[in-house]
Amino acid sequence: MKIKQGVKHWAAKQSLTAPVVGDMVADRLVDIHTDFFLDWADEERREERRDRLEALFDATMDTYVVALEDGYPEAEAREITHAQANFDFYNHGWTEMMEFPVNEVEAHYDRYAEFFETHGITIDDPLGEFLPESGLPDAPSTPEKLDDPDHPHAIGGFADDVYVETDDGEVVVGGGEEPEEVDVEDAPGVDPDAVESEIGT
Repeated sequence: MKIKQGVKHWAAKQSLTAPVVGDMVADRLVDIHTDFFLDWADEERREERRDRLEALFDATMDTYVVALEDGYPEAEAREITHAQANFDFYNHGWTEMMEFPVNEVEAHYDRYAEFFETHGITIDDPLGEFLPESGLPDAPSTPEKLDDPDHPHAIGGFADDVYVETDDGEVVVGGGEEPEEVDVEDAPGVDPDAVESEIGT
């Protein structure tokens, strides 16, 4: 898969496991991802999918942290969560929201099979052990789209590794090196006043 990696991603990585700041960043990332992918959905379908996407992305925040704890680099940990989302899109026939073509679904699963199998994740069950106890809200499927997939936002040809576009526009395989100094205030959703309060206690 081709993803981006910049200052905000490194700051998010640092902050997601921190008290107070982590919750703020997770909430903001859920909002960002939900709005981003809903923009790719057909307009008449957006609101009926919102609750499911919010719950889905909230669960993938936990996946991300566990993948980091399991030793995956930032780019791979994040790609794992994007794969989970795309599996759910695929299962629902939401092809217009997919980031890679339907014929690359299994390839993306296979690359992280060890992690997925360890945590009970399958293509049919994208969250595995990260599924909330209450499950995810239901949303209507469009299975007919799988017969003749239309995925205008999918980028094919990147199923063999994680390809990362840096802030400089350079595309590197596997992602970049984490900067020595990362300011958590650069993470999405961080309230500088809350950060200063937490640091001052």
